[in-house]
Amino acid sequence: MLSQSLSPAISKLIREDGAPAEWAVSTGYVDYPFAVEAMEARAAAIAAGEAPELVWLLEHPPLYTAGVSSRDSDLLEADRFPVHRTGRGGQFTYHGPGQRVAYVMLDLNRRGKDVRAFVRGLEQWIIGALGEFGVAADVREGRVGVWVERKGPGWSREDKIAAIGVKVRKWVSFHGISLNVEPDLGHFSGIVPCGINEHGVTSLVDLGVPATLDEADEALRVSFRRVFGDIVTGGPPD
Repeated sequence: MLSQSLSPAISKLIREDGAPAEWAVSTGYVDYPFAVEAMEARAAAIAAGEAPELVWLLEHPPLYTAGVSSRDSDLLEADRFPVHRTGRGGQFTYHGPGQRVAYVMLDLNRRGKDVRAFVRGLEQWIIGALGEFGVAADVREGRVGVWVERKGPGWSREDKIAAIGVKVRKWVSFHGISLNVEPDLGHFSGIVPCGINEHGVTSLVDLGVPATLDEADEALRVSFRRVFGDIVTGGPPD
């Protein structure tokens, strides 16, 4: 288990000039191809100094995405939902209703210029948000994402509650994280999530935490400020 304390490298993720990132929430389902196009455009504008940073929270309709490290053998039910090949890091993951996706477009030129520290910051952001619900979570060596340990009489297991997959271009990030609030966990059975088949997936509601997406958003907002600094309310991409 890795420490949840912020390392000196992670502490540099707060912008050197203190400028806030915009925080936007989309209502309804957002099509994946539109989201990718909007992210790429915003990341390019940030790199050119023409737009502020953006954290964009949304829901997708049910779909699978394949990162640059995905293996075709990990797609178990190719006809179940649309499959989108994407340039983010990682392998196969599921997005759908009841899951909060947060796309993170930050200028790492002004946040330490350290991709490893940035990913650790994303992990700590999720861990801190889950802590707002009293859920103990952490990361594991050799596994991507955020995990919870579950125990009962005579048994224990580790389940994944959040995924991370990012891309960085010209030191501006895009793609981001997904946190399972109340998705249909059966939808994950069409893939091997992130290439790991010896562990399961869970959600806040599955853990007995009756959280809503709005409550998850507030927890993410509180935790984001601790790791990445100030935010201001903005609008989602058109």
